[in-house]
Amino acid sequence: MSSQIDLDLIASLLSDGKIIAYPTESCFGLGCDPDNEHALNKILTLKQRSIEQGVIIIGDSFHQLQQYCHSLTTDEVSQMENAWPGPTTYIVPSSTHHWLRGKHSSIGIRVPGHDLARQICTIFAKPIVSTSANPHGLESAKTASMVRHYFHDQVDYIVDEEVGGRQLPSQIVDLKTGKILR
Repeated sequence: MSSQIDLDLIASLLSDGKIIAYPTESCFGLGCDPDNEHALNKILTLKQRSIEQGVIIIGDSFHQLQQYCHSLTTDEVSQMENAWPGPTTYIVPSSTHHWLRGKHSSIGIRVPGHDLARQICTIFAKPIVSTSANPHGLESAKTASMVRHYFHDQVDYIVDEEVGGRQLPSQIVDLKTGKILR
């Protein structure tokens, strides 16, 4: 990680309801405090995406994500923890905010394999929203300059670091059924 990245500043911005763009395993993500409905609505507006779809949240560990989950068995938690950190997103039952779940009764959660993304969650001391940095229907941003091209100055802070080496977005698995959704 570059010494130029000010994690304390990023955490402060997230606490203030700001939007960040940050690298993940395969592309840049747009992130905010998942408990801030206004910030999430700003991301959805930027992406031209419906709130009905729901979003993924990432954390530095399952412990950080568990307050957003509902009715998980010890075996299910172990299954996720054995896959993380890494590029597997699990769809789990959730009773959290409707603005995170959309029209669903579940939410996508992941502990990313990208060190910097996890460090952001650690310093923020809670999960962040993780949705690809692109307007709906366009290619996901792979660089900070692509984020700037898509969103100009509408993102409050862009973490100008490299994405991981993964070519495909995270795999999405329904934890309860085992069905691979992406």
